[in-house]
Amino acid sequence: MAAHYLEFERPIADLEAKIEELSKLSETTGSGALEAELEALRGRALELRRQAYSKLDAWQKTQVARHPDRPHFVDYCGALIEEFVELRGDRKFADDQAIMGGLGRFRGRPVVVMGHEKGRDTVSRVKHNFGYARPEGYRKAIRLMELAERFNLPVLSFVDTPAAYPGIGSEERGVAEAIARSTEKCLMLATPMVAVVTGEGGSGGALGIACGNRVLILEHAIYSVIPPEGANSILWRGARTAEEAAKAMKITAQDLLGMKIVDRIVAEPPGGAHSDKDAIIAAVGDALEDELKALEPLDAEALRRQRADRFYAIGRSGLQ
Repeated sequence: MAAHYLEFERPIADLEAKIEELSKLSETTGSGALEAELEALRGRALELRRQAYSKLDAWQKTQVARHPDRPHFVDYCGALIEEFVELRGDRKFADDQAIMGGLGRFRGRPVVVMGHEKGRDTVSRVKHNFGYARPEGYRKAIRLMELAERFNLPVLSFVDTPAAYPGIGSEERGVAEAIARSTEKCLMLATPMVAVVTGEGGSGGALGIACGNRVLILEHAIYSVIPPEGANSILWRGARTAEEAAKAMKITAQDLLGMKIVDRIVAEPPGGAHSDKDAIIAAVGDALEDELKALEPLDAEALRRQRADRFYAIGRSGLQ
């Protein structure tokens, strides 16, 4: 499959095309004469990636957060969760595959895990509704969290969605109420909960499963009340651009950490999470393990109080 390059990666794309061409030539001739040149070019390509990704603006980070090759929930779950058993359905209407979840073991520890799934190709994207969850998805999340409480299991949540699904059927079945109930359940959960924003954290669709004791975010992920395109449309009536909106909204991991909306940034490999999936999945796993260990001593009341203090504190510094 051909690599997907973003606009700011064009110089890298040109260089890697040349590397691929020389590699094929080297294989055809069977000579090692080109190896030294190829090694130098590969080093140059890596350096270009490092330079490009060290100075991304908010709009470029938005593009990286949406990159189709970034690891999804199924990738994190498959690599980090052993003995995973998926649980489907909300026991009220249907099963929503935009939010997946179930039981498993994370590094030997039994956990409940859930997260948004966007899908990888046309068939799976349609199946998972491109990560836009309907009310059934949030009611499934509530069911999973209730199960976690019953068996005293920590909850791991992977957030990656543009927003909740705004279709007529979704509205008719009470998507706003479902998100509110799921958010409430996160906040009142009697067991530890750690959420990680792996790509897009969009609006209430993200918040519904992201109100944990600790909220982590990948280095080039975004988290916002609305996508930049929506902000441009609603606030500026389309008079500006999504790029301007992204820069004004303070949606990057670095901005969010400064405002204490997230607690920790997980560094991505040079070139973004999609450039080395194994490395970023391992890094996320290590961060989750650290946070769970830190939360272990807290009882149910202390966990609820910590969440309340954490979320009530957001925005206070700006009012003083």
